[in-house]
Amino acid sequence: MSPRHTAVPAESTTPEPTRSEPTRPERTTTATGLAPGESRVGTLPPLPTWNPLTLWYSDGWTVTKRNLIKIKRSPDVLVFAVIQPIMFVLLFSQVYGGAIAVQGSDYTQFLMAGIFAQTVVFGATFSGAAMALDLKEGIIDRFRSLPMNASAVLIGRTNGDLVLNTISMVIMMATGLAVGWRVTSSPLEFLAGVGLLLLFGYAFSWVMALLGMSVKSPEVINNASFLILFPLTFVSNAFVPSETLPTVLRVFAEWNPVSSLVQAVRQLFGNLGTAPVPDIWTMQNPVLTVLIGITVMLLVFVPLCIRKFASISSR
Repeated sequence: MSPRHTAVPAESTTPEPTRSEPTRPERTTTATGLAPGESRVGTLPPLPTWNPLTLWYSDGWTVTKRNLIKIKRSPDVLVFAVIQPIMFVLLFSQVYGGAIAVQGSDYTQFLMAGIFAQTVVFGATFSGAAMALDLKEGIIDRFRSLPMNASAVLIGRTNGDLVLNTISMVIMMATGLAVGWRVTSSPLEFLAGVGLLLLFGYAFSWVMALLGMSVKSPEVINNASFLILFPLTFVSNAFVPSETLPTVLRVFAEWNPVSSLVQAVRQLFGNLGTAPVPDIWTMQNPVLTVLIGITVMLLVFVPLCIRKFASISSR
């Protein structure tokens, strides 16, 4: 072998022992690169536990705000809601007032309670029309896909009518004061009368909501509602004393819930005058009659509306 070259040892064919590393558990991460429940500053606090009643209230308030925003964006709804009652006030007080005599009272004082009752009853039709429109446009299907209480849609709709009726009442009272109507009772009795009107309108809106979910199209709801509203408001003591009506109509008027509402409001506003009150239990105890009617409407029509809404949503 040449002295200039040194022998290179052959590479060993024995594999070197591999260094075993401890196995680590697989780490599950989220889109942010953090483990569930882990934050960059520490562990996330536990989610709050919601009371079912709180959830129900929250869902109802959310839908109520939706309906109030719709009124704000469509002011024509409010305009047309108050134009008709104002027209009735001016028509009956200024045009027909001189021809209609009411025993023991000025006709304007007699009329305004009937106009207030008519306003809240007619205002309840917005629930029926809105429910029919939402069904046609598919809004109910969108609500069904959300994790919300089924009754929240109905509560939000009727609450929206309550706000609309409140605004209408303020405008109607200002109109009444302009044509000579006055309240002669105490402030507490006046507030009780306003509350009774709004409660009756709220309860009646559940009746109209059921009607709105029962018709096939929004176009039908107007005709269907007028078949109910016109007999209730005009065959009553709202515009003329019930004693002047024919026997059959007089009996209907004396037991008509709208007549009891009108009589209760006249009593609470101090607009009864000196005319004798009919010797009928509903006329002798109008406030109690109205409270019973409100309770019955809520107990009967709220469950019926929720059941109807659930059956529609399950289709």
